[in-house]
This record gives sequence, structure tokens and C-alpha cells, in this order.
Amino acid sequence: MFLLTIIAIAGFSCAKKVSQENTVVKEPQEKKLVGGDSDEHGCKGSAGYTWSTLKKECVRVFEGTKLSHYDDGKTYTTVSYVIFEGNKAELFLDTQKESIILERKSEGDSWINGDWQLIPWKGYVLKKSGKILYTGK
Repeated sequence: MFLLTIIAIAGFSCAKKVSQENTVVKEPQEKKLVGGDSDEHGCKGSAGYTWSTLKKECVRVFEGTKLSHYDDGKTYTTVSYVIFEGNKAELFLDTQKESIILERKSEGDSWINGDWQLIPWKGYVLKKSGKILYTGK
């Protein structure tokens, strides 16, 4: 009985040492500060701000004019926005990494940049290469 007790104690002591040797020390993870996500222009994405090349300031694009995908029978879940400044318009599209600046010659004309065209008609119609992509009011 005495021998069995010594073997049991020795077994538990060895098991403890083995488990202690296999313990992995984890390094503490760096905590991110909420609201500390400023981009290179100082715009805080977590607060909804994006840099506007046109206005030269941080803006919340969702406060601009909302353009929805043109109703072609398909269901979409994304939108795009446009901000106006004088005879220029800045497009923030879900498909473009950077905004697109369009310009118009005079009041009532379309804003144009290459094959992009923003037409003021029953709100706005955005075309690319002649194809309607977005509409909005």
C-alpha cells in the first residue's frame, strides 16, 4: 500500500512538471484605440469620414447625394455618393478605390470626366461609356 501511494504521488508530480514545461507564454496583444483610425489626411473612418479631393477636407459622403444602382431588374445592396462644389462633382463609387472628379462647362450641362457622365435629369443619372449605372435625387 505504501509503495502504491509513493508511485501515485510521483506520477502526479511528474505530470505537473511535464505540463509546466509545455506551457506557451503568450505576448500581450496591442490594443487599438477606438477612433484612432485616422488616414493620411486625418479623416476618421470609424466616424464615417472620407477625404474629399474636391473640398480639401474630411467629409461624410453619406450626407451628399445618394445614387442607387439603376433598376435593371437586379437586386443591389450598394450605393454611391456625389458631392457638388461649384461646377465640379466628386463621385464616391463602391467600385472605385479613389473618388472621381467630374466637371461641367456651365449651369445645366452634364458633369464629365473621360467616359463618366453625370446628367442632371429627374435628379441625376450617372453613365459610364453611355451605359446607365446609377440614378438618384
